[in-house]
Amino acid sequence: MRSGNLGYPRIGRDREWKKALEAFWAGKLEEEAFHAELKAIRLGNLKTQQEQGIEVIPVGDFSYYDQILDTSAMFGLIPSRFGYEGGKVGLSTYYAVARGTREAAASSMTKWFNTNYHYIVPELESTLKPVLTSNRLLEAYREAKQELGIEGRPVLIGLYTFVKLSRGYAPNELESWIDRLLPLYVQVLQELAAEGVQEVQIDEPILSTTLAQEELAIVARIYETLAKEAPGVKLFLQTYFESVDHYEAVVALPVHGIGLDFVHDGGRNLASIKKHGFPADKVLGVGLIDGRGIWKADLHSKLELLNTISQSVASDRIIVQPSNSLLHVPVSAKGELKLDAVLRDALAFADEKLAEIALITKAGNNGIEAVAVELEAASNSRKALEQSPSRARKEVHERIADLASQPSDRTASVEARRRVQQDKWQLPLFPTTTIGSFPQTPEVRRARLKWRKGEWSEEQYETFIKDEIKTWIDIQTELGLDVFVHGEFERNDMVEFFGEKLAGFAFTSNGWVQSYGSRCVKPPIIYGDVEFTAPMTVAETVYAQSLTSKPVKGMLTGPITILNWSFVRDDKSREEVAYQIALALREEIEALEAAGIGMIQVDEPALREGLPLKREQWAAYLKWAVLAFRLSTSTVADETQIHTHMCYSEFNDIIESISALNADVISIETSRSHGELVKSFEDFTYDKGIGLGVYDIHSPRLPSVEEMGSMIDRALRVLDPALFWINPDCGLKTRKYEETVASLRNMVEATEIARQKYAR
Repeated sequence: MRSGNLGYPRIGRDREWKKALEAFWAGKLEEEAFHAELKAIRLGNLKTQQEQGIEVIPVGDFSYYDQILDTSAMFGLIPSRFGYEGGKVGLSTYYAVARGTREAAASSMTKWFNTNYHYIVPELESTLKPVLTSNRLLEAYREAKQELGIEGRPVLIGLYTFVKLSRGYAPNELESWIDRLLPLYVQVLQELAAEGVQEVQIDEPILSTTLAQEELAIVARIYETLAKEAPGVKLFLQTYFESVDHYEAVVALPVHGIGLDFVHDGGRNLASIKKHGFPADKVLGVGLIDGRGIWKADLHSKLELLNTISQSVASDRIIVQPSNSLLHVPVSAKGELKLDAVLRDALAFADEKLAEIALITKAGNNGIEAVAVELEAASNSRKALEQSPSRARKEVHERIADLASQPSDRTASVEARRRVQQDKWQLPLFPTTTIGSFPQTPEVRRARLKWRKGEWSEEQYETFIKDEIKTWIDIQTELGLDVFVHGEFERNDMVEFFGEKLAGFAFTSNGWVQSYGSRCVKPPIIYGDVEFTAPMTVAETVYAQSLTSKPVKGMLTGPITILNWSFVRDDKSREEVAYQIALALREEIEALEAAGIGMIQVDEPALREGLPLKREQWAAYLKWAVLAFRLSTSTVADETQIHTHMCYSEFNDIIESISALNADVISIETSRSHGELVKSFEDFTYDKGIGLGVYDIHSPRLPSVEEMGSMIDRALRVLDPALFWINPDCGLKTRKYEETVASLRNMVEATEIARQKYAR
């Protein structure tokens, strides 16, 4: 029995990776120094795994931005608009695809399966001629071996997963793209084999989704070709995030080993092994440790599961590993000294998970007695948290037990509410607004830091925030927007801000994970029962409203997004935790309404990313997710207008559930997806207010009036002009002052042109 890992966080213990990227982009770090800094981080990551006693160490999982973008670049799949002319893809082109330029829009970005990590979507243009520009896996393997003496296992995104996640080709062209790329995969493997690489990890998480039989035939053809053309290297096929539906077909593939997730599979992978066995000539990667959660494992139950699996698979053919790459968890919990000791002792980040893997492997090889002390300590840590008063809030439990009696829908129809709201607000055709946040300048961040350190008093900080709010209320007035926001200057993060003010949440000092590019987030930890304690957003919103006669939206993060963007306790279902959050948010919404705020936006950008990977499980998830949103928003008066916002998701399959949220107005990202979402409304009549984002806020380029006008025109081919709102894709927190004002000015101008064009 061996210990193994599937991937390690690339950001560095103190986010050195993020800082290096941003310094390079800002021109403060020369390219040679940039490469050197990232190499130091990369080697440090490998050394950590080596020192933890991990025997199978992945190489090539490190990235300069995103592993899918790396695969695109490795095969020269660069969209033509970036002017790429062949050869190894340079950093300027690589980052242009990811971030866009003033001349070319960035490639689309979307969620990696049901995680909060975003990847850059490959664009498979018909004119592209894929070629192996550089074998980055070979480079990674050589570096690990030469610098640290590590015989690493290169990690390659599987061909079927890569093509299925790509865009730009018709459904009937899928196999032709497989055929164009398959020889390049063979070439990569042949070069690795020639170097002496023993085994290659091929990640195919797509196999954990719902696939048709004809798709499995394509997968089989891919692996038959790889096995035949590159016999000199062993193939380790890795699946994760769920169970494998077509188990018998997958384990029959001509590969040396297969990795299965035994954490998030609902017991289905184990059931398949019990029913069908496991091939005696293959290695099984047993995903025992949760690669997405941050809690110490119940090691006794993990060892029991391992023992059960060992009855079907020989011990010398087992690799103990995480359920997926550790990319999705923070690096180390060692520095979290500010947390309550009971909570801190129950945490396991990437480094702690590696220790758990090594411990379980030791027990598997030498018996439980060899690790008895460690097992008892881990068990005591979990028990202490389970017995915490934070998990025994009587009122919360009573409200959940009486959930059926809680209001969960608006009393009036959407049409009746629209009439009342229009009478109240008298909004023009195509109302303009923004999504919520305005630039978090260095001055804003420094002010917050001074306040948190105690260098500024509460009064000093409050004065500063009010000045920022007033500045941007004045800017919105000058720009001519119709519905204002206060700017969210007091907020560090759209989830963390609320978690800090609700009972049941805790926050780390350094629990960062990568969301996209250099954007790292520090997810809250939901460790106890969630409860409202005091108003969270009322003071700033009411102050902003006092400065203008235009409506100012109250801004909240919705229950499902708070859930999906937090690390959630593992002793209750996610459904129940979502209801706890929803009922707490309801009290905040009622407080805003009581304070005179008549428009309230409850953002749910993470609604879709919580979808199970199996389609047959979607209905159950959507039912409770929609209910959670409605529990939080259904007690307001008819004239109170509820908004929501969603971004970077494909909504075509869940448009009915989005409508079922029963929000009065929804805004949805569409600019990076080039208006593809508009197609959803060709077959579905949406009867509520809707704003399809007319420009991408994640790119530094300034969108033209004409460009935004074309987005408006396309949307109005299928949407009722009377229901259409105009707004950016997402919040403007990450943008600079000048580009924010210029972009919004163009947006307002495009709106005025559209009003003249579509006026009745």
